[in-house]
Amino acid sequence: MSTEPWIEVVVDRRERVAEEVVALTLRAPAGGPLPAWSPGAHIDLLLTEDLVRQYSLCGDPADASAWRVAVLREPDGRGGSAYVHDKLSVGDRLTVRGPRNAFPLVPSERYLFIAGGIGITPILPMVRAARAAGADWRLVYGGRRRATMAFTGELAALDADRVDLRPQDETGLLDLDGLLGDLPAGTQVYCCGPESLLTAVEERCPPEALHVERFVPRAVEGPEREFEVELAASGLTLTVPAGRSILETVEAAGVQVLSSCREGTCGTCETGVLEGVPDHRDSILSGPERDTCEFMMICVSRARSPRLVLDL
Repeated sequence: MSTEPWIEVVVDRRERVAEEVVALTLRAPAGGPLPAWSPGAHIDLLLTEDLVRQYSLCGDPADASAWRVAVLREPDGRGGSAYVHDKLSVGDRLTVRGPRNAFPLVPSERYLFIAGGIGITPILPMVRAARAAGADWRLVYGGRRRATMAFTGELAALDADRVDLRPQDETGLLDLDGLLGDLPAGTQVYCCGPESLLTAVEERCPPEALHVERFVPRAVEGPEREFEVELAASGLTLTVPAGRSILETVEAAGVQVLSSCREGTCGTCETGVLEGVPDHRDSILSGPERDTCEFMMICVSRARSPRLVLDL
């Protein structure tokens, strides 16, 4: 599998859009269009030689001249957000890859968007798209305090009657029972935010109506037994030992596979399954998508069957 190309962009604008949240507008150094994207897409930022992070695009897909990302400073993070906040300035050049979309907005006549904190970033362009399509939509957006909630002015300007801002210190926790207890038929629910919010929404929403995106992997436990993978394109048969991922095993055999997060949250390493039953351990695929056994994220997922045949 060939690797996806990296491209160079320049930081054209840097703005503080909420407490501890910085938005960067990125453009091509020589001007001109950047690759097209759709709501829910993200890009990989190569911040240093060994520091790659994924950030949702939160600008306007119709504006091909610029991409926008917003980054929350994570005090207990792994260094990506601190680098963006402390090192990047207007005029700096970055190497990026993408866009890629593992959280697409499906066509619908009715949407309920639920965002928590920095989870508003992929939701913002979705709201714009739903409004432009003439759909019936509502956004419920929670945060610790109003000052920590990004893009509140932009959202209110879209339609203040459909945007429900819920700072926790003013209104308490989101009333998910009220929101999801009597969901109108055909409503598509999109949710992004902290794990506690995603888990609570998953417990209350029919899986066929729900779409979530996680920024951190959910905890998944399962056996670490050995199994075989056959790579259909190359003809290789490899043994994946306990404690080692399919991705690591394939790479060690000299097969190039596009990957990024290596923790099952970005969808970059999605691979077709031709035979066998995957043991899905990613944080992306929905229940129905997992049941088809057609794709898997080889950075974290394993096998329920003794052997898998992969489209590699």
